[in-house]
Amino acid sequence: MNFSWYTSAILTILLWGIADTFYKKGTSPQDKYSHLRIVIMVGAVMGLQALFEMNKLGWQFDFYNMIRYLPVSSMYILSMTIGYVGLRYLEVSINSPVSNTSGAVAGLLAFFVLGKRMNGWQLMAVSLITIGLVAIGIIERKLAEAERKRKQIVIDRKYRLGALALIFPLLYAVIDALGTFLDDVYLTKLMSPEEALISYELTFLCCAVVAFIYLVGVKKSPFKLRQEKDRVLAAVFETAGQYFYVFALNTNSVIVAPMIASYSIVSVILGRLFLKEHLSSRQYLFIALVLLGIFILGFFE
Repeated sequence: MNFSWYTSAILTILLWGIADTFYKKGTSPQDKYSHLRIVIMVGAVMGLQALFEMNKLGWQFDFYNMIRYLPVSSMYILSMTIGYVGLRYLEVSINSPVSNTSGAVAGLLAFFVLGKRMNGWQLMAVSLITIGLVAIGIIERKLAEAERKRKQIVIDRKYRLGALALIFPLLYAVIDALGTFLDDVYLTKLMSPEEALISYELTFLCCAVVAFIYLVGVKKSPFKLRQEKDRVLAAVFETAGQYFYVFALNTNSVIVAPMIASYSIVSVILGRLFLKEHLSSRQYLFIALVLLGIFILGFFE
């Protein structure tokens, strides 16, 4: 299957945006192990996808690639797990302007460290996407706070971190950006997208096995598959998005990384559609700004 980097990036945005919606639906503030349940389901689905990819390659896969790719896998898995933990805290479950900057940070690293370049139109497009994402994050947070006040929702102190809540999106942004940067280095010099994909997915599967043993064996917490519907769907869309992500990134990450970070606007739109909430005029404006940036990147591909 041969897709252009732009098509792969668009598919990644759509699939990860849908996954993000199901992540939120499948997270309960009362379940302190919800992040582990998500890790288990994502790892299981990714393990199945890895087997499918290995079959396509005629089972010609060097398992040492998992060790070679571990610096990248560990950054991605760690950042995602931190994101899953953060979903338990309402202050962080909103599309934070901090976490949305991870793509821009990865793009800057590719520009200054790897020497990758973009033309004037691409620079303008990436700037529009980044500004739009930060603005949407700020607006989402303010709307959520206003909604809680209007409905007089009181959050249990153990689920309310206040300013400390910024630790989660900040860590996510930095670690995810480092993972994207390292991924770019590996895909450029060390391994093919297929090898990277399989290595990452098998590593995630190993983490899922460890999480399952800890959850069920050590903590004696029940795990019933029929109760994991939302997490299963999140895992399926996450894995499908990962497939296209590695092929999109295997081009010019200084453009691709900020573009793919815009998957959060898909989650915003879907959340409004399914939850029957309304987008404000400012949200429409900044979503249009992000979409314009994406269009420009495609037009000047």
